[in-house]
Amino acid sequence: MKTLKVGLISFAHGHAHSYLNAFLAMPEVEVVGIADEERSRVETVAANRGLRLFDDYRELLQADIDAVAICSENAKHAEHVIAAAQAGKHVICEKPLGISVDEMKRMIEACEANGVQLMTAFPCRYLASVAGAKQAVERGDIGDIVAIKGTNRGSMPGRWFVEPSLSGGGALLDHTVHVMDLMNWFTGSKVTEVYAYAATLFHEELQVDDAGMIHVRFENGVFGVLDTSWSRPKSFPTWGDVTMQIVGTKGNIFVDAFAQNNEVYSDATGKGVWSFWGDDMDHYMIQAFVQALISEQPVPISGLDGLRSAEVALAGYESVKQGQPVQLV
Repeated sequence: MKTLKVGLISFAHGHAHSYLNAFLAMPEVEVVGIADEERSRVETVAANRGLRLFDDYRELLQADIDAVAICSENAKHAEHVIAAAQAGKHVICEKPLGISVDEMKRMIEACEANGVQLMTAFPCRYLASVAGAKQAVERGDIGDIVAIKGTNRGSMPGRWFVEPSLSGGGALLDHTVHVMDLMNWFTGSKVTEVYAYAATLFHEELQVDDAGMIHVRFENGVFGVLDTSWSRPKSFPTWGDVTMQIVGTKGNIFVDAFAQNNEVYSDATGKGVWSFWGDDMDHYMIQAFVQALISEQPVPISGLDGLRSAEVALAGYESVKQGQPVQLV
């Protein structure tokens, strides 16, 4: 069996923990080490797993590895992806892929020029309800898609997510990309027009938006609307939601991505908590990344997919600034 040697760059984003667990669960993967400039974020994880810790990601890229998972702050994605590509390493990068269209294009071009693959981390494609809905659409169960209404409403994440220089934006960026990727995937079309609203409504102290609505028109005529926010309070039983109502010419499909949960009440937590028992979307996404590299096949979610999703959110901010719809080329 061919072994894929991997490393992880940064644990700034919490998904790094589940990605590491997924890698470690695969016999065909060897995790070589973790790089993080903030040692405190990874010391315990590295020690518990017996993994080598690198203070400088460039040292990890010089090691004997085939691929890296990048979970750094949004503003650092371009630097890390381009450096990995130049070192000849395949990449899976946390969303949003970048914080400007120009840098995302440079990331994609760097990977292509160096013969490595770039995958955008969109695990929601691997949720059972989403996969089932996609199959139903492809079978023609609801005819042709006319419109999609989506939501991604979560809790305010704090930390670097609310620092514009590191995040690149607030809820409109953070919570557009996942569901917009699903809309792009389901329609098989490109967004050509964006009209958006964004504001700071729930946390007055923030320097970024925590609420937004984004409206899109696709090249094939489909309309989409997405409710993006960090509106869930600390007492809410889970971090948030991912839903889609897909309207077709012959019927509708409603997707509630995290409906597979139990309600757990504990005096220790002081509130009710949703305990999700559905399939682990991060595991299946990492598994797909690994299998594509080992079998020398294209990764299932490309860098271009990441760009197509993030550019909509970025156009949304431009629409808010102009107060009118923005066209995408």
